[in-house]
Amino acid sequence: MNEPLVTLAEGAGGEAMQQLLRELIQPLFDNPILARQEDQARLQLQLQPGEQLAFTTDSFVVTPLQFPGGDIGTLAVNGTLNDLAVGGARPLYLSCALIIEEGLPLSLLRDLCTSLARAAREAGVRVVTGDTKVVPRGAADGLFINTSGLGVIPAGLDIGTHRLQPGDRLIVSGPIGEHGATILASRRELALGATSRATAPASSR
Repeated sequence: MNEPLVTLAEGAGGEAMQQLLRELIQPLFDNPILARQEDQARLQLQLQPGEQLAFTTDSFVVTPLQFPGGDIGTLAVNGTLNDLAVGGARPLYLSCALIIEEGLPLSLLRDLCTSLARAAREAGVRVVTGDTKVVPRGAADGLFINTSGLGVIPAGLDIGTHRLQPGDRLIVSGPIGEHGATILASRRELALGATSRATAPASSR
């Protein structure tokens, strides 16, 4: 039996697309805000005096889509939330846009979306709006993901590169270049001595 593949019909806005959203994507990200199925997410944000909104967006085009320690789904969530965290923001909501290449196996799409949804839950954020497009074969490298993140910066907190001074110490969360080395090794089918974690997008773009 041939494995079901994504077709251009899934991106045409008709019944095939609605079935893809209804049966595969929406159940993974189910929450009351997304369940409204409107063209915008309606969010109730009550900021305290001095608090600021933090808003970021990022696109992910990594090859291969799955690699030791993660995949493009976990990368999209963790990379975007990292952009909020470095400014001291508490992440609240994510958007997620999928650009799918025609011919991508539906089982792989499900696995990647499952990873994305799991990473969001583990971080305590909701995916509240999104978009799905399908492009012809050769127009994308399997799957591209764009995620935007919204968070709140507490009053009185001012973290950023403008605060850096000579002599400051920088703290990193893991070995520099680990993710990039993992991706390179996966592309070349090389064996690594350690398993990388998909926590930063810097080497995937």
